[in-house]
Amino acid sequence: MLFRASPPEAPSSSVHTHHQLPGAQVSHRQCAVRHDPARSIRGQITRNSIKQRRRNVKRRLHKATQVSAQHTNGTPKAGIAGTDLKHLTRAAELADSSAGVSQPHPNSGCVLVHAAGSVLAETYLTAQGTTSAEVQAVAAAQAHCSGSTAYLNLETGDCHGDSTSLSALIQAGVSRVVIGIRHPLAHCRGAAIQELRQHGVRVDVLGEAPCFESTGWEDSTLQKCFVANEALLHRAATQRPLGIFKYAMTLDGKIATSMGHSAWVSSPASRQQVFETRARSDAVIVGGQTVRLDNPRLTTRREGGHMPMRIVMSRTLDLQEEANLWDVSVAPTIVMTQRGARSDFQQKLRARGVEVVEFDFLTPHAVAAYCYDRGFLQCLWECGGTLAAPAIAAGVIHKTLAFIAPKLIGGVRAPSPVGELGNVEMTQALTIIEPHWQGIGQDMLLTGYLPASGGLEALDAALSGQHLQLQPTAQQLNGTCPSSSAPDLSPRGKGRRRSQSDSNKAIHFYKAWDEYGALSNFSCHAIRLSEEPMTDASTSQNCAVAYDWREWRSVEHYYQAQKFASTNGASENAAIIEMVAEAVSPEEAARLGRRHQRLQPAAVRPDWDQAKLQVMLAALRAKFITHEGPRKLLLSTAGQGTASGKLLQESSPSDFFWAKGHDGTGSNHLGRLLMQVREELLQQQTQVSPNPLPQMVGQT
Repeated sequence: MLFRASPPEAPSSSVHTHHQLPGAQVSHRQCAVRHDPARSIRGQITRNSIKQRRRNVKRRLHKATQVSAQHTNGTPKAGIAGTDLKHLTRAAELADSSAGVSQPHPNSGCVLVHAAGSVLAETYLTAQGTTSAEVQAVAAAQAHCSGSTAYLNLETGDCHGDSTSLSALIQAGVSRVVIGIRHPLAHCRGAAIQELRQHGVRVDVLGEAPCFESTGWEDSTLQKCFVANEALLHRAATQRPLGIFKYAMTLDGKIATSMGHSAWVSSPASRQQVFETRARSDAVIVGGQTVRLDNPRLTTRREGGHMPMRIVMSRTLDLQEEANLWDVSVAPTIVMTQRGARSDFQQKLRARGVEVVEFDFLTPHAVAAYCYDRGFLQCLWECGGTLAAPAIAAGVIHKTLAFIAPKLIGGVRAPSPVGELGNVEMTQALTIIEPHWQGIGQDMLLTGYLPASGGLEALDAALSGQHLQLQPTAQQLNGTCPSSSAPDLSPRGKGRRRSQSDSNKAIHFYKAWDEYGALSNFSCHAIRLSEEPMTDASTSQNCAVAYDWREWRSVEHYYQAQKFASTNGASENAAIIEMVAEAVSPEEAARLGRRHQRLQPAAVRPDWDQAKLQVMLAALRAKFITHEGPRKLLLSTAGQGTASGKLLQESSPSDFFWAKGHDGTGSNHLGRLLMQVREELLQQQTQVSPNPLPQMVGQT
């Protein structure tokens, strides 16, 4: 029997069945590509080590062949066969299905195959905070799961602190799991593999288990699994979002005429490829010169789907009063500048809904650090050569997306894609790693990785703890090049890295897949609460009867819907509430709620500023009472004996109300409420009564 399951509109009940399971300028290429070596590999793995790894694969193949010859009694062979590679390839293809539809997230796909060989389900993770691919697959296959094999392109780890995906596979009787790559994030890497094996599930990891097929087929499958999560690999290994430098140039290397005209260098097919890449990115970054000359929109040119953040870098804010990017009705815009630049213009931008972030010193390195803190996985740099050069020198651009048109412009003053890098000899030129040529319409597209990346295999090798020879450059030795000891430049001049003493006192959380992700209000944990407006009075009594309760897909769904809950019983906001409630993901619910709040301020309940803290508190109580995994994670942050628990901080750099903000001055209300719920749970544990927290949270 074959089930092909698409992501459900609402989380299935199986999601909630828990089984507890344990900007400096540099003039030398070497200095540029080895910037901050302690936090990224930056191309330090050599081609010889790549060849060595391939030789190791061949040795594993030879060993596997010997093992295969020993199995003559018909018993199952321990290793990966051709059918396994086929299903892993399919899982990698499925994992990429949500790209451009939702904000970038770890891409995971699952192919569930019956013991007899038939495919039971094909699923993928739609967005952050939605039902995992494993849970979807088990729900689709139902009783046919026993003895089946699950193929995962990425090791399970969609929400840290929650074991729903693992328990779904174990409880359904899945006997074997084949994994394409280990999870890149350190707190997830290897954890699911160990857990499954402890519960008797056979786990084979591609590249580690013997493979009975050709090395080329195995490498090809492994590469597809890498590509499906290349942004996550870069974020984990370099501690920066994957930076992609996109440009279009003529055959003689010009991106515009001597007068600055550039519409259009590339073909319509190439521009369509750019729109798709934008949709797969968290943010599109340009400089002030691009805004002044081109007045771009930087949208995806389509209805629906993910719309990236648009970031403008300008130190002086010498920008026009009217620009397409100041219209935030279609997509959000952030203007990044230096402290004190045109304060009056900053106020005008904020009044139009544009977010303004001030830096003590605006550099590509500082912007990339900010984007990392904001949880971005991929940033598309669509800047000119003046900004591209320092971005490359800072090591925040990892990949090229170069469109070459069959045109000639000429002109001594016509601009080129990259400005001054300080190279004086051809031996200093940056070599593109793993270059790939592709025809796009009448143009040619070159993609490849810069030394700041080293390529996907190098990234995985670094994450696996393989030895990398990080040789300091002469500039680093004499102090003329930024070293790993120099703090990153973040907004307001604060060093991004947290000290050891700070990490011992505080726990930081943000994205669901990050460490302590189950604490996030965007995690995939449904709650049941009344549709009626939550007020101070309704928190002290059980004001709703059972038939008024409904299931909300996440804390964020409930919170955004409560913005429009009428206190006088009117139903004019019912359509907005229903739209938010049916949003496929927490991020979509947040987008809808914030958009209607901005466009229809009269629809927001008048007491919202006073009620929102109580609304969030009620939702958090409901979440941590209902779900064992997040509850245990929250309680694990409590102190031992008389010691106080750790400080919980929501680390969104853009939120100064619920989080601590980029400079640490935010109110951190979400962290405070979590600590309040933690205290209530601890007090409940000491009570004799077996009842959970009061019924005011609307739980059955």
